[in-house]
Amino acid sequence: MKSESVSAVRVDYDVLVMGPVRVSFQRTLRIPEQGLHSLPPSLGSFPLRRVEDYPATVPAAWLGRGGVMLPVYQREAMWLNFDSDEPAALQVGVGKVCAVSGEPWTEKLAKHPQNYVALPEQPWLDGINAGEGFIRQFVAVPLGLGATVEGQVTGVEEHGGVQLRALGLGEKALARWQEEQRERELKRRTHALSDSFDGMVMNCMAAPDMGLGAGGRMRQEIYADERKKSGYDPDRSWRVFVHLCSAAQWTAITGETAPATPVDREAYVRAGLPWFDYYDADSTDVPASETLAGVKTVGEVLGGGDAPFTPTDPGTVIALKGTNSDAVADGDW
Repeated sequence: MKSESVSAVRVDYDVLVMGPVRVSFQRTLRIPEQGLHSLPPSLGSFPLRRVEDYPATVPAAWLGRGGVMLPVYQREAMWLNFDSDEPAALQVGVGKVCAVSGEPWTEKLAKHPQNYVALPEQPWLDGINAGEGFIRQFVAVPLGLGATVEGQVTGVEEHGGVQLRALGLGEKALARWQEEQRERELKRRTHALSDSFDGMVMNCMAAPDMGLGAGGRMRQEIYADERKKSGYDPDRSWRVFVHLCSAAQWTAITGETAPATPVDREAYVRAGLPWFDYYDADSTDVPASETLAGVKTVGEVLGGGDAPFTPTDPGTVIALKGTNSDAVADGDW
């Protein structure tokens, strides 16, 4: 089977479509670096643009890597929202360091330690895997200051950005999954009169200069994949390099004004708006990465620690469970 990695990646209304997988980059509140916090909300999606659409203004290195770009302010936080029509494995790299295992980027799936998130079980990822049941928030910082995850783990800052690679199931594994889905649907219809279902959709520059560092601690599990690694088909793979632009870079490249900076955490808390908690008692969390657990926060590296903050009201924490298309060019990473 021929690889679909080049032809099947596209952008649909600021959503990356990688075969059956959809990824959006969500703007959010930057949580304090002290304490353990609930999941912050989405404040809207980051705009995505194809690198190849701006050949005269993007850095040559970006053209070589292909992919997409988005604008982000220094020390702005983000999270990645996932959706998938079928089971898939999604590798997430920050400066070509795996955000799940802390290992160097590789285009081979690993189970020990697991170097990907399993979809659709994993609904989102807000940061690096830094502890038992928690992550450290993704926070944008310039390259060259030593504050990125990449710089602290590898000792150099040359890649920046975010790397994504999705793998779908092979033909036999996909057929089994589809049959299981049909059986579940039949059972659901059989008990339709007595069962109820509740759902919620959550919905010029010489080189790249932004990467992701570590922010505050947040309650979030990264689920261990219960499927066999052999069930995934390397020939059904899709990958993309996501470049992070500063606001000034974004305007210089695209001619567009970057979105305004998000509301700060204190204003959000004072308004009594919701936070979230997602916990699945039937799933197992992957072990903490010793490498990522040792990554210092952006504040620890660059200074400017947190000011005193108003704690979140527990009553505002919500428990959760339960097109115009453009192909994106790939390049040499």
